[in-house]
Amino acid sequence: MDPQHEAAEIQNVQQRLAERFPDLDPGEVRSAVTEVHAELTGSIRDFVPVLVEHGARDRLARIARSVDDQH
Repeated sequence: MDPQHEAAEIQNVQQRLAERFPDLDPGEVRSAVTEVHAELTGSIRDFVPVLVEHGARDRLARIARSVDDQH
């Protein structure tokens, strides 16, 4: 996957996760996506957007549960 296409796909991931977690701050969503993306450093990039979405979704779900538990 070329870097421009990967960047566009990561942006789409961020958008989908922001819609899935509307109660979380958009900056928190962006941070989770950025952190997971930075962890994926391998040379095969074809599945990076899918892996980022799954990893960030799991992080955000934990954060959302934590926020719900505090209320």
